[in-house]
Amino acid sequence: MKQSIALVLVLSTISSSTLANLGANSESIEDTYGTIVQRRLRDNGNVSVVYTQGRYLYMVTFANNRSISESYSRANGSDLSEKEITKFLKANSGAKWAPTSTGAERRFRTTDGTAEATYGILNGRPALTVRALNP
Repeated sequence: MKQSIALVLVLSTISSSTLANLGANSESIEDTYGTIVQRRLRDNGNVSVVYTQGRYLYMVTFANNRSISESYSRANGSDLSEKEITKFLKANSGAKWAPTSTGAERRFRTTDGTAEATYGILNGRPALTVRALNP
């Protein structure tokens, strides 16, 4: 019985991490990413929201109530592992991601050209930032 409960919790955590991604609406993102730490209206009318859940910080930019950019970092400021980077990339596109690095920052792009990602320093901490190319 305990194993069944643990399995259900693991499966729901895995499935919920794939529900919120580029193109998702703010309600779906909020349900998945947890507590709002900061909300800011940008000059261009977009809204940036920072969420915290567990060991991660999620910064999401919304345009017309849809996610157009998401950044993922650890709350303690340490680097994301390769496994974490892969998980976040997969959650944001059904297409295959390919590395396109040319400099110090690591860059990725979907094979269908709908999204790109950069792993580098954002607000003083290592973060993976994924953005839609045609929001």
